[in-house]
Amino acid sequence: MVTALIFIIVLGVLIFVHELGHFLAARASGVRVDAFKLGFGPKVFAWKRGETEYGLNLIPFGGYVKIFGENPDDESINGANKARSFVHKSWWRQVSVLVAGVCFNFIFAWLLYTIVFTSGVTATVGGFERYTNDFQNQRVMVTNVSKDSPAEKSGIEVGDVIVGAIASSMTQLPDSIPATVTAIQDTVNSSKGSPVTITVQRKDGAHTIQATPTQGLVEGKYAVGIGMDTVGDLRLPVYIAVWEGLHYTYNMIGQTIQGLGTFFMTIFKGTANFSDISGPVGIAGIVGNAAQMGFTYLLMITALISINLGVINLLPFPALDGGRTLFVLLETLFRRKIPTTFVNVVNLAGFALLMILMIVVTFKDIVKLIK
Repeated sequence: MVTALIFIIVLGVLIFVHELGHFLAARASGVRVDAFKLGFGPKVFAWKRGETEYGLNLIPFGGYVKIFGENPDDESINGANKARSFVHKSWWRQVSVLVAGVCFNFIFAWLLYTIVFTSGVTATVGGFERYTNDFQNQRVMVTNVSKDSPAEKSGIEVGDVIVGAIASSMTQLPDSIPATVTAIQDTVNSSKGSPVTITVQRKDGAHTIQATPTQGLVEGKYAVGIGMDTVGDLRLPVYIAVWEGLHYTYNMIGQTIQGLGTFFMTIFKGTANFSDISGPVGIAGIVGNAAQMGFTYLLMITALISINLGVINLLPFPALDGGRTLFVLLETLFRRKIPTTFVNVVNLAGFALLMILMIVVTFKDIVKLIK
């Protein structure tokens, strides 16, 4: 119940930010805005201020800004108020209104990352080498556990902090606990396949785990199947956090675009793994896990979802901001208006396909959750 509530709040904030971008850009461009609402379906409550109706609808997975003339009809094309219609604005004003939501999602992610760097975050030392001296409480953390590996079978988990590793084949115990990635790797490799006792620290205290290294996971070496990295607690001054937040947002946008492009390539090749796609239920679980880890982690996952929301909306697919932008650019390029009926039908079909996809993915998430 708590996870669902947190997810609804996060989703509501992200939708509000996205639609606020469209709303402000439309108002700045002199376009009439008829409605600004969060959610779909039956109305929960609404009020009208000026010419715009604001409200909250029952189904929280979405929201919209109703911009006069965005879906052209006779009134917006030929009516008395046509001068304030989206369809009669210059192409660059139309594009600015359409992409404003995406821009606000990216700016919001930047703000969240800035807050995270200012308040303090657990980060990899290698990812921020220029701030190595600013890290506190440096430690070796498990960042990945290979499927069906000795580590997974023995119970090692992502997030475990390794404080010691001793191979049973050692004739002489070390005077000090290996505290570096290299030292732990050397200890595991030196076991030559004999059991290794690994001490890890978790929230509930220390745990001693025994795993038997094997060959084949790492070429030419014995390994238990974990990824490790040196992490620490990093807190930056506000003026530096603003820059690092921007830099981190830029990198995450690039990685998201690259990941999405790779996924579409696998679709064309017929090798796509659709189990990697998460719908509202799957995302709710991710948000819930982040919230349990702490408020900072919740901010980071919210920023990442905001970036994903922005990138996906840029796709040239009907009903998405990118699809609508494509229509505007095509009209500008060929200097011909695309028939209104065609545009409306294509956008409606695109919206229907998106709803069907969301239902299918949600069903898949529920089945996975039950299993």
